[in-house]
Amino acid sequence: MTRFIQGDCRSQTALLPALLDDYVGEDNPVRIVEAFVDQLDLRELGFAGIEPKATGRPSYHPAILLKLYIYGYLRIIRTWPGAAFYKKVRNARAAPPVLLA
Repeated sequence: MTRFIQGDCRSQTALLPALLDDYVGEDNPVRIVEAFVDQLDLRELGFAGIEPKATGRPSYHPAILLKLYIYGYLRIIRTWPGAAFYKKVRNARAAPPVLLA
């Protein structure tokens, strides 16, 4: 994932709480979504864009987009991409979507 847009490292310490993982409970469904998508072979499933292009602006990895899509589906957000999804992500309690990236 060298030419893809990278998320922040979850093990990097921050101010209150110390880790991003501390914002999300162990029983949060976002952890299941992450574990499920991480075990998939997206190339075998036919996802385009697994190999990043050498030129142009870096894109988001298809696994990150799939995680956000599944999370939105579980949260009953039917507009993808749309204003309702972005409002949920911008919400003060939006640590779970950030954890997926």
